[in-house]
Amino acid sequence: MNVATIQQAIREAKEAAYEAADAFEKQYFPNKGWGACGFAWVDIYEHEGAKIKGNTKIGRMLKAAGIEQNWQRTFSIWNPSGYPTQNIDTLEAGARAAADVFQKYGFTAYAGSRLD
Repeated sequence: MNVATIQQAIREAKEAAYEAADAFEKQYFPNKGWGACGFAWVDIYEHEGAKIKGNTKIGRMLKAAGIEQNWQRTFSIWNPSGYPTQNIDTLEAGARAAADVFQKYGFTAYAGSRLD
């Protein structure tokens, strides 16, 4: 694992997140209807079974690739889809897709969300 690989994972995760959010929006809200407003993100906890801390090799690589730690010291990407909506269901679909991509790269990653 290196920074370039992590950057590739980020690109893939964001692309998958946007595609999933777009597909969800078109299927469930085709007339630009609104559901509940909220936020979604993906949290990255471990790599190949080892907890990621900011001072570990993988933690430093995540930081170098542009992933920041949140207030709980977990590495997190806020709204990975970048989809232009406040609909929490759409944003969650994107965050789940992003988490799936990170899992392919050996990370333990989960989508998170909260209502606004």
